[in-house]
Amino acid sequence: MKIFTTDGLRRIGDRTIDKQEISMLDLIERAASAVTYELISRWRTSKHIVIFAGPGDNGADALAVARMLVEQGYHPEVYLFNIKSAHLSACCLANRDRLVEVAGDKIDFIEVVQNFTPPELNEGDVVIDGLFGSGLRSPLKGGYMALVQYINSSDAYVVSIDVPSGLFGEWNVGTDRRNIINADLTLTYQARRLSFYFAENAQHVGECKVLDIDLDSESLAKTPTDFYLIEREDVHDIMRPRNPFINKYDNGTLLLVAGSYGMMGAAVLAAGGALRTGAGLVTVHAPRCGYQVMQTAVPEALFEPDANELVTSDIDTHRHQYSVVALGPGMGTNDETLEALDTFLKNFKRPCLLDADALNCIARRPMLLRCIPPRSVITPHAGEFDRLFGSHDTDEERLKRALDVSRLYNITIVLKGHYTMTVRSDGKVYVNSSGNPGMATPGSGDVLTGVIASLIAQGYAPDWSVVLGVFLHGHAGDLAAEQHGTYGMVASDIVSHLGKAINDAMK
Repeated sequence: MKIFTTDGLRRIGDRTIDKQEISMLDLIERAASAVTYELISRWRTSKHIVIFAGPGDNGADALAVARMLVEQGYHPEVYLFNIKSAHLSACCLANRDRLVEVAGDKIDFIEVVQNFTPPELNEGDVVIDGLFGSGLRSPLKGGYMALVQYINSSDAYVVSIDVPSGLFGEWNVGTDRRNIINADLTLTYQARRLSFYFAENAQHVGECKVLDIDLDSESLAKTPTDFYLIEREDVHDIMRPRNPFINKYDNGTLLLVAGSYGMMGAAVLAAGGALRTGAGLVTVHAPRCGYQVMQTAVPEALFEPDANELVTSDIDTHRHQYSVVALGPGMGTNDETLEALDTFLKNFKRPCLLDADALNCIARRPMLLRCIPPRSVITPHAGEFDRLFGSHDTDEERLKRALDVSRLYNITIVLKGHYTMTVRSDGKVYVNSSGNPGMATPGSGDVLTGVIASLIAQGYAPDWSVVLGVFLHGHAGDLAAEQHGTYGMVASDIVSHLGKAINDAMK
């Protein structure tokens, strides 16, 4: 599913008006009807509803909603902000007149042109935020800042129309978060905005429901975007059914450099993830101390002992022509391992996968970033990303940095999080829709390394292997949560549900 920018949605709206031969006022009426239906399905006519409408088309939406609520027997309290009689948008003016004509004295309607005394907002009240939507071009100022802060300080339940006022659809760096509405519910049109997927904006968006307002389907299909939400249907279209005549070598060979003394569990989980995702042969290169652990816990995997008893000191890929090499889980960051990774990266020329301690080693020696083979994949969580590329305060900042770094080094970056984002070197970003909070558990990332590496070994392109692997990993986590709950699940539960996750995706 496409994630459209604000400008992209605006163009789609304009084309919808042209192709369907309707007016902007008609489209606003359609949107307001969808919002009103959602409101009346949640609250009775006795509910005290306070509506704040701005001077633009978001305000027009809010005024149309107010009129429709009146027609359904509600008695909202409505405030239209027309400060110093500034120019209302044509649609806002029209919907103001419609509201006054329909409602008469059935509601408290106040058009604020100068001084404003805010109404008392209590627990149990519903506030409809229709101040500013996607058309906002600059951060809120003056009295609007004070109003937003007043609403946020109340105990009322806040519903934002389109987007929370003060929040931009894409980038919000530098915006004072005190001046953004903290909605309990956001009723957005047609598709979530990119900014809704950033953790720092969760407090503003609250619960989000997408309302279909019947925008032109051809325009939706043809309007370009660099951002996509990956859902089961997308994975189904990419996954290949297995040829009944294949053998294990057709499913690829994978070398997993993982584990060290005290951290062999990471290697076990990564190997399990690779095998459960269908890799033909999985070889684990680890210190000699890991032999008994691996042969006992994952007997399906081959074991290649390092010369060192406790840590990885040599990574030899010349003995076999592996389909892919994945490095990092539980590998450690001691000096011998760092030197082994240094030698590997300076000599290995094919795409590989780097995670966990492989990334932490590179953070110790940043010059190695330039040695990562083109089209390789790195899978950092926020802490690992910041160690590599400097400190960042928000998900948005990390995504912007990842877009630059991915292009610079020609690599794919997996920004792990609630909405894991796959960043490609061509500027495309794929947001994952599967997964749950129970996956924030030790070893979950190690499983993901195995899953992605397994898909690369099976012949999927590295960047698409990431998109598939992240979704399947998340869906396996969802299946594990159904059985164990988000508190009780552990990383090995994700491994055990990978087979069913793949089956589900291919149905």
